[in-house]
Amino acid sequence: MSSPSKRREMDLMKLMMSDYKVEMINDGMQEFYVEFNGPKESLYQGGVWKIRVALPDAYPYKSPSIGFVNKIYHPNVDEMSGSVCLDVINQTWSPMFDLVNVFEVFLPQLLLYPNASDPLNGEAAALMMRDHTAYDQRVKEIHQYKTPRQGNLCCMSRTTSTQLTYAHW
Repeated sequence: MSSPSKRREMDLMKLMMSDYKVEMINDGMQEFYVEFNGPKESLYQGGVWKIRVALPDAYPYKSPSIGFVNKIYHPNVDEMSGSVCLDVINQTWSPMFDLVNVFEVFLPQLLLYPNASDPLNGEAAALMMRDHTAYDQRVKEIHQYKTPRQGNLCCMSRTTSTQLTYAHW
C-alpha cells in the first residue's frame, strides 16, 4: 500500500474515531459522506448537514474536495453545487492538515465567520453586507429544518483492522 493510501485510511479512521458519522460512497476510501453539526454559538447551531468528501489520489499532498449535500445558506457555499470557498482547502492546504481539521476547525470557522468579500453565493453575501439582521433571519428560516432525525443518520465503525461495517444514511 502506498504512502498516500495509508494516510487516507489513517485519516478516515481518525475521523470515525472522533465520533463523526461516515458513509462510504463506493468500495474505495476516496469518496464518502460525513454528518456535520453546525457549530455552537453560530446561526447554524443545532443543524446537521451531510458533507460530501472526495479525496484525490494525491491526498494528503492535494486537498480534499468538500461540499454540502443538503442546502445551506452561506456566502461562501455555492447554493446549487454545495461547493465550499475556503482558502485553507482551496489554496493553502498542507499535508500537515487532516480530515479531523476540516470538520473540527475549518468548516466550523467558515460557518462562524463568513467572508462576504469572497462569495460563492452572491445573494447571501449582499444581504449579509447590506442588512445583517435580515441575513441572520434568512439563515434561521432556511436552517430551522436542519435538525437530526431518527433513522436518517449513518453509522460506520471499524470492527477489525480490515473490516468496516456500514449502515444506510
